[in-house]
Amino acid sequence: MAVMAWFKKERKPRTAPRERREIPADAWEKCESCGHVDIREKFVRALNVCPECGTHKRFAAEDYIELLTDDGTWKELFADLRSVDPLTFEHYAERIVAAERKAGSSDAIYTGLGRLEAEPVHLGVMNFRFMGGSMGSVVGEKIARLARRSAEKKIPMILVCTSGGARMQEGALSLMQMAKTSAAIAQMRARGVPYIAILTDPTTGGVSASFAMQGDVILAEPGAVIGFAGQRVIKQTIGQDLPEGFQTAEFLLEKGQIDDVVPRASLRETTARLLRHMRGRRAPAGADAAA
Repeated sequence: MAVMAWFKKERKPRTAPRERREIPADAWEKCESCGHVDIREKFVRALNVCPECGTHKRFAAEDYIELLTDDGTWKELFADLRSVDPLTFEHYAERIVAAERKAGSSDAIYTGLGRLEAEPVHLGVMNFRFMGGSMGSVVGEKIARLARRSAEKKIPMILVCTSGGARMQEGALSLMQMAKTSAAIAQMRARGVPYIAILTDPTTGGVSASFAMQGDVILAEPGAVIGFAGQRVIKQTIGQDLPEGFQTAEFLLEKGQIDDVVPRASLRETTARLLRHMRGRRAPAGADAAA
């Protein structure tokens, strides 16, 4: 037994060379289309586009403002407008308050003035977090005011659209916004002021049936769902199977309903170039080389 003790190795408790670090669950992001899982920071750097399959995930309204305006030039307009409850629709007043807390904005669109590559632009960005970007009286009024301001001051207008359609809690008052915004955009066209519409996922209902489809140039992000009624409703109505890819940006481009499908990373440069072309302006020094 004494001899065996010579070969017996005394075990000492090992200390970990470093503490184990727990990675928080929200540090990861998963693509719903391809299942790719990656560090959230990687998605953020890619403008919330999947680095594996290129799927364009939803992008916050505030991020679109940052993407499409020069640093420090954004100034919000008409921020004091607030929705009311004209029809005393059940629980609508409470839903507005809850939506304001959730979305961080007073309604389903931001409107303002900024500069894009040093050129002044009026920019409106719909906020899907506010009741699904639904179009109520405030959304219509903000867009109409922005369009009239564009016509008066001859400043181009850009609208980033995302919406589930008209806001049912305001009934016909919501539907009237289609005509009001269309009339204001017609004033811009009569004065030769450019208007670019950018359609993102989803752009549906009364929004797609009015100002979203009235741009001098209509751009859309890849894979964006664009249409008036839902596919199930259309299929039941016409009693036919729908084509593959129906109501996607790519399908609408093929049918000539929109002008181009532009990846989010190219959206700023493409929009700026189009506005320069529409206004007969030259690119700023070094812009062509950078592009």
